[in-house]
Amino acid sequence: MINKINIILYVGDQAKSREFYAIILGKAPRLDVPGMTEFELSDTCILGLMPEKGIKRLLPAMPDPETAGGIPRAEVYLTVPDPEVYHVRALAAGARELSPVQPRDWGHKASYCLDRDGHVLAFAAPL
Repeated sequence: MINKINIILYVGDQAKSREFYAIILGKAPRLDVPGMTEFELSDTCILGLMPEKGIKRLLPAMPDPETAGGIPRAEVYLTVPDPEVYHVRALAAGARELSPVQPRDWGHKASYCLDRDGHVLAFAAPL
Protein backbone atom coordinates (compact mmCIF):
# COMPACT_ATOMS: atom_id res chain seq x y z
CA MET A 1 0.00 0.00 0.00
CA ILE A 2 1.25 3.46 -0.86
CA ASN A 3 0.91 5.89 2.05
CA LYS A 4 1.73 9.17 0.35
CA ILE A 5 2.52 10.34 -3.19
CA ASN A 6 5.17 12.99 -3.76
CA ILE A 7 5.29 14.41 -7.28
CA ILE A 8 8.51 16.37 -7.77
CA LEU A 9 8.90 18.75 -10.70
CA TYR A 10 12.39 19.94 -11.63
CA VAL A 11 12.25 23.71 -12.15
CA GLY A 12 14.62 26.34 -13.45
CA ASP A 13 13.82 28.95 -10.78
CA GLN A 14 12.40 27.70 -7.49
CA ALA A 15 11.15 31.12 -6.33
CA LYS A 16 9.32 31.91 -9.57
CA SER A 17 7.80 28.43 -9.68
CA ARG A 18 6.74 28.72 -6.04
CA GLU A 19 4.89 31.96 -6.78
CA PHE A 20 3.33 30.45 -9.94
CA TYR A 21 1.98 27.41 -8.10
CA ALA A 22 0.87 29.45 -5.07
CA ILE A 23 -1.32 31.54 -7.38
CA ILE A 24 -2.75 28.53 -9.21
CA LEU A 25 -3.39 26.46 -6.11
CA GLY A 26 -4.58 29.42 -4.05
CA LYS A 27 -2.41 28.46 -1.11
CA ALA A 28 1.02 28.92 0.39
CA PRO A 29 3.50 26.05 0.32
CA ARG A 30 3.68 23.81 3.38
CA LEU A 31 7.48 23.73 3.03
CA ASP A 32 9.73 26.29 1.37
CA VAL A 33 13.45 25.87 1.92
CA PRO A 34 16.42 26.18 -0.43
CA GLY A 35 16.23 23.15 -2.69
CA MET A 36 12.57 22.19 -2.14
CA THR A 37 9.13 23.75 -2.08
CA GLU A 38 6.12 21.55 -1.27
CA PHE A 39 2.41 22.11 -1.71
CA GLU A 40 -0.03 19.75 -0.02
CA LEU A 41 -2.59 18.80 -2.66
CA SER A 42 -4.45 16.34 -0.42
CA ASP A 43 -3.83 14.26 2.68
CA THR A 44 -1.92 11.77 0.54
CA CYS A 45 -0.37 13.85 -2.26
CA ILE A 46 2.39 16.47 -2.25
CA LEU A 47 3.58 18.54 -5.21
CA GLY A 48 7.27 19.37 -4.85
CA LEU A 49 9.39 21.86 -6.76
CA MET A 50 13.11 21.14 -6.88
CA PRO A 51 15.68 23.25 -8.72
CA GLU A 52 17.20 21.50 -11.75
CA LYS A 53 20.67 22.22 -10.39
CA GLY A 54 19.74 20.56 -7.08
CA ILE A 55 18.68 17.25 -8.60
CA LYS A 56 21.79 17.24 -10.78
CA ARG A 57 23.97 17.58 -7.66
CA LEU A 58 21.98 14.86 -5.89
CA LEU A 59 22.03 12.44 -8.85
CA PRO A 60 25.01 13.36 -11.05
CA ALA A 61 24.58 10.29 -13.29
CA MET A 62 21.09 11.47 -14.29
CA PRO A 63 20.70 13.26 -17.66
CA ASP A 64 20.75 17.01 -17.05
CA PRO A 65 17.16 18.34 -16.95
CA GLU A 66 18.43 21.84 -17.85
CA THR A 67 19.13 20.61 -21.39
CA ALA A 68 15.41 19.92 -21.90
CA GLY A 69 14.20 23.34 -20.73
CA GLY A 70 10.70 24.12 -22.00
CA ILE A 71 10.17 20.66 -23.47
CA PRO A 72 7.17 18.94 -21.84
CA ARG A 73 8.52 16.17 -19.63
CA ALA A 74 5.63 15.56 -17.25
CA GLU A 75 1.91 16.14 -16.83
CA VAL A 76 0.19 16.99 -13.58
CA TYR A 77 -3.50 16.13 -13.95
CA LEU A 78 -5.48 17.73 -11.13
CA THR A 79 -9.13 16.85 -10.57
CA VAL A 80 -10.62 19.99 -9.04
CA PRO A 81 -14.13 21.33 -8.30
CA ASP A 82 -13.98 24.07 -10.97
CA PRO A 83 -11.38 23.57 -13.73
CA GLU A 84 -12.19 26.94 -15.29
CA VAL A 85 -11.11 28.81 -12.14
CA TYR A 86 -7.79 26.96 -11.98
CA HIS A 87 -7.17 27.37 -15.70
CA VAL A 88 -7.77 31.14 -15.52
CA ARG A 89 -5.42 31.39 -12.51
CA ALA A 90 -2.74 29.47 -14.38
CA LEU A 91 -2.99 31.75 -17.41
CA ALA A 92 -2.92 34.85 -15.19
CA ALA A 93 0.22 33.50 -13.50
CA GLY A 94 1.97 33.11 -16.87
CA ALA A 95 1.04 29.64 -18.09
CA ARG A 96 0.71 29.05 -21.83
CA GLU A 97 -2.67 27.70 -22.89
CA LEU A 98 -2.68 24.43 -24.80
CA SER A 99 -6.44 23.75 -24.69
CA PRO A 100 -9.35 25.47 -22.94
CA VAL A 101 -11.76 23.58 -20.71
CA GLN A 102 -13.85 21.25 -22.83
CA PRO A 103 -15.56 17.86 -22.57
CA ARG A 104 -13.18 14.92 -23.07
CA ASP A 105 -14.09 11.44 -24.22
CA TRP A 106 -12.93 9.88 -20.92
CA GLY A 107 -15.77 11.53 -18.99
CA HIS A 108 -14.08 14.70 -17.75
CA LYS A 109 -14.10 18.31 -18.78
CA ALA A 110 -10.46 19.37 -18.78
CA SER A 111 -8.11 22.17 -19.78
CA TYR A 112 -4.40 22.00 -20.54
CA CYS A 113 -1.59 24.53 -20.22
CA LEU A 114 2.19 24.66 -19.82
CA ASP A 115 3.90 25.97 -16.70
CA ARG A 116 7.01 28.15 -16.98
CA ASP A 117 9.27 25.05 -17.14
CA GLY A 118 7.27 23.22 -19.81
CA HIS A 119 5.37 20.82 -17.54
CA VAL A 120 1.83 20.14 -18.74
CA LEU A 121 -0.90 21.09 -16.25
CA ALA A 122 -4.40 19.73 -16.64
CA PHE A 123 -7.37 20.88 -14.60
CA ALA A 124 -10.35 18.55 -14.76
CA ALA A 125 -13.71 17.61 -13.28
CA PRO A 126 -16.14 14.80 -14.02
CA LEU A 127 -18.81 15.69 -16.57
